[in-house]
Amino acid sequence: MYQDCPTRRSLRWFSALSVTLLLVSSIAAAAQRGTENGQWRYLGGDSEHTRYLPADQINADNFNDLEEAWIWDGASFAARSGRSTPSYIDGVLYTVAGPRRHVVAIDPANGETLWSYREPHTARWEYSMRKDYGKGIAYAEVDGRGIIYIVSPGFFLTALDAKTGRPLEGFGKKVAVEGFPDTGVVDLLADLGHPYDPYDGIDLETGYITSSSPPIVVGDVIVVGNSAEQGYNQSRVENIPGDILGYDARTGKFLWKFNVLPGPGEFGHDTWENDAWQWTGDISSWAPLSADQERGIVYVPTNGATLDFYGGFRPGDNLFSTSLIALDVKTGKRLWHYQMVHHDIWNYDTPTAPVLLDVEIDGKSVPIVAQATKQSFVYTFNRVTGEPIWPIVERPVPVSRVPGEKLSKTQPFPTKPAPYDIQGLTHDQLMDFTPELRQLAIKAIQDFEIGPLFNPPLHRDNDLGKTAALWCPGDIGGVNIDAPVAADPVAGVLYVPSRTHCSSRIVAPGVERDAMIKAPTGSTIADYAVLRATGIRGPDGLSIYKPPYSRITAIDMNTGEHLWMIPTGETPDLVLDHPDLQDLDIPNTGVMMPAPITVTKSLLLYTSRSSDGTPALFAVNKATGEQIGKVEVEDQTRYGTMSYVHEGRQYVVLQTGSKLTVLSLPFSE
Repeated sequence: MYQDCPTRRSLRWFSALSVTLLLVSSIAAAAQRGTENGQWRYLGGDSEHTRYLPADQINADNFNDLEEAWIWDGASFAARSGRSTPSYIDGVLYTVAGPRRHVVAIDPANGETLWSYREPHTARWEYSMRKDYGKGIAYAEVDGRGIIYIVSPGFFLTALDAKTGRPLEGFGKKVAVEGFPDTGVVDLLADLGHPYDPYDGIDLETGYITSSSPPIVVGDVIVVGNSAEQGYNQSRVENIPGDILGYDARTGKFLWKFNVLPGPGEFGHDTWENDAWQWTGDISSWAPLSADQERGIVYVPTNGATLDFYGGFRPGDNLFSTSLIALDVKTGKRLWHYQMVHHDIWNYDTPTAPVLLDVEIDGKSVPIVAQATKQSFVYTFNRVTGEPIWPIVERPVPVSRVPGEKLSKTQPFPTKPAPYDIQGLTHDQLMDFTPELRQLAIKAIQDFEIGPLFNPPLHRDNDLGKTAALWCPGDIGGVNIDAPVAADPVAGVLYVPSRTHCSSRIVAPGVERDAMIKAPTGSTIADYAVLRATGIRGPDGLSIYKPPYSRITAIDMNTGEHLWMIPTGETPDLVLDHPDLQDLDIPNTGVMMPAPITVTKSLLLYTSRSSDGTPALFAVNKATGEQIGKVEVEDQTRYGTMSYVHEGRQYVVLQTGSKLTVLSLPFSE
């Protein structure tokens, strides 16, 4: 029988305890209130990323009266994905749009475009995998002037005057690329320490860096994360580490760099064997950052190391991959960290910003940071010391059958809160509407190796004779970037949207992958590449899993206990109209997609679909999960929703494809 076995790895949060205790004694914990004065100044509403607006003009009594106030269409900016959450600051709505990552200022009352800014063309922009993935802007007030900060797919940091959209005078220095402004821009590649060309970027034989999330401003420091080549069946082992950068918010002066892949003499270097630290990388923070403004701490969630699904060439735990890192914003020094997956080969990259709350535990106010993950866990820490709020134990997990792959013998399992979605897969978790459908679901997975959480991938021609392995949650299961968590900072409740999903990949010879899509000339082909396996199809298009297929779970972070769970959306017609299910009383299954959410004073708002597939905005009582209403909307929402109050009127903003669809109560009210 497996037993819980704490190890030194699970205690590494003590690494900077002496420093952080000084912070505790010198700074009183600040009450987290969410957004203030109807504004939404950060990507997550506030720097704590609660996505909470304490407004109640829209409430249970009038929610169903919501109507379209205006639509802003970014089609002229070639916008498609609708991933950007706008910010509402001092009477103006700001967003980014399209693959050129245009910065756009919008009138929040009617949707009129006030100004826009576009970065000049570069080859390094053109190569980016994250062009249309821009999630929003950062903002700060410096010397009484509002400034918008944006990081582009080409990895330039630009500062714009919030009123005019003009590049900020005296910020950064002239970029050595034709067409760039003389001021207002920092070439971020200059501070990573790798050879590069200003127009072409880093040599693709080495790797590349891009961006999808905005920076965050903490005090007078801009902290910049990044994104890299990930997923997509890579076969080469070289890459650039996604080091975190700090800049002066006033001048753009480079301040510090935190090495996410530690070199000789740095903490964590011993977790990289085979000298892989010299030539591989990634470990970027593609998810948004959060910050404790009063304490000057920025919280950095990271993803796994290069290749995502195979790490035989990089033995060891591989710090600081798939970790949460707390940095001193003044110096960039690590205060504490916690690695949530050792030697990650499941693409369990940390997908959403950590959430900061002040909760009451055993009668004492405790500052916490809660990190929701694809693993369907919430890892919870004292955000000052890094000490786990509830024990996290190292438990044995399966070993790899892939030759050359050496996985960690254990992985960290939080004891609280309980998992909020599927973990691992057995026949008991397959659909059971009828015995016949259950058998068809079992048949659908019979060629796949199933197992517990952290079930590893299989290689082609494995000795089990299986098509591939399934691991659950999959790399788009649990919590993911399209539906970040939200919280009520007053009650200390975390709301977690999730989706039931399993992944399958098959490890094949690297030369096979290279023949399919040629790797950059001169790069080293890994012994193995990871290819997508044949998908799993349930009978008649039904999901093979027991419902709900998607859900929202409310967790009391004062106690670590679940308060309620609801399916999101409505049972699809595919299920309701299935001929074998007509005589059954089927409870709501939810839909097979995550639900973007926002929390207000009394409501939890989320977007999903009705049974017939019509997109809708739903409202539930945030204390009980009881549905209050549903309003049909323009299109399906991606990423987050947000809300703001402008000139006494509360608005709700949905990111619907190329558009922003904005709702409010009728103007006659």
